Amino acid sequence: MEHALRALLGDDGVLPGTTRAYLTDATESRNIRGRADAVALPRDAAQVRDTVAWCYKHDVPITPRGGGSGFTGGAVPLDGGVVLSLERLAGPPQLEPERWRAHVPAGVTTAELSRRAREEGLLYAPDPGAAEQSQLGGNIATNAGGPHTFKYGVTGTWVTGLELVLAPGELISIGGPVRKDVAGYDLKSLIVGSEGTLGIVTAAWVKLLPAPEAQLPVVAFFPDVETGCQALTTIMASGLVPAALEYLDEIAVAHAIRAFPGEAPRDPAFMLIAEADGSVPEAQRLRAELLEAMAPGALATHAPEQRGEIRELWRWRSGVSLAVISVRGGKVSEDIVVPLEYLAEAIIATREIGARHDLPACSWGHAGDGNLHSTFMIDLEDPAEMHRSEQAAEDLFSLAVRLGGSVSGEHGLGLVKRGALAQQWPGPAVALHESIKRLFDPKGLLNPGKKVANR
Repeated sequence: MEHALRALLGDDGVLPGTTRAYLTDATESRNIRGRADAVALPRDAAQVRDTVAWCYKHDVPITPRGGGSGFTGGAVPLDGGVVLSLERLAGPPQLEPERWRAHVPAGVTTAELSRRAREEGLLYAPDPGAAEQSQLGGNIATNAGGPHTFKYGVTGTWVTGLELVLAPGELISIGGPVRKDVAGYDLKSLIVGSEGTLGIVTAAWVKLLPAPEAQLPVVAFFPDVETGCQALTTIMASGLVPAALEYLDEIAVAHAIRAFPGEAPRDPAFMLIAEADGSVPEAQRLRAELLEAMAPGALATHAPEQRGEIRELWRWRSGVSLAVISVRGGKVSEDIVVPLEYLAEAIIATREIGARHDLPACSWGHAGDGNLHSTFMIDLEDPAEMHRSEQAAEDLFSLAVRLGGSVSGEHGLGLVKRGALAQQWPGPAVALHESIKRLFDPKGLLNPGKKVANR
């Protein structure tokens, strides 16, 4: 297999299937590791097409891979075949600042796209946690989100066109540098979030927006979950639209608070982070309104103004996951979503599920979206704890469905949530989901075993 791929891609375009870095993603901490026969590193979309065509002709499974930062095993090859990495499709984004848009190869990292946009006075808002590692193609595959997608929308909101390779090896474009297109079925949106199971994205057209002049966060600490969630309700009911609206529960705060870049009260049980943006007067006015909405019942508030202080706050927020991991060396974290009115119930239930399975638990996440990162802290060397964490995750999925929510808000299904969709969707919808997969990929070779609706 390696010899045939080298004929297509050159000697520098193929690595042995035993190359460790390509056999895992962020689920490696859960001991999820795959097996591959070869790793393909195409240089451009034409080589992606040729690789897919060869694999389809020879019935070889294909596992597309971006930055490998996913939390569901989506980039892990299950039963051999070819890992098709898009990392070399990383030519610079082609920005057209006067038209608020860019054409971006799939291998460009999220952070690079955001930086290039800011240099032109523009905004690309999706900001998943691993922005320096994650690539646009992977963001599109999972429809990735982040804190600032509360106001500005997840990745798919920003995509106006795709270049992609379909089975059995066809390079096509859908959409483009346009802002409106209802001429056919919305194939673009079908590909976004499909986790490489329907096609492999090689480039995208994305829209950009003028960057806000000011970004002013507000932090509030509360004595309990209910009071904090009431402040969230007050913000929403007041018609305020912060750019981000985040939360940390009591245990998450306790593990991260030592590094908090500001004054904090003793032992808070809940924390909200909101951000006002816009022109300087707009951001200042919204910040004052957010403070007014959050202050009743709050133990304390914090409103940094200097750019460095604001940067440190968001750096601290990005480090919450690492702070939680450090407690016991590992974690299992799921990204369930519930309607906003059930957020407090889901936060409390996360702790209860953990206690039921004898695991310390906490949550944090995107409060404005009802998106919890419900987390169980585990000892990675203890197989029994790993097993109990998997059972706890199943209980989380059942909780989300019972409350009218979703088993995934931004990480996708991948491998670790295969079958969970059948709990959420009715039978006819699940059957349609599987029919779409067969239509796009009749041999079942594109990222097999992932995004599976039924077990």
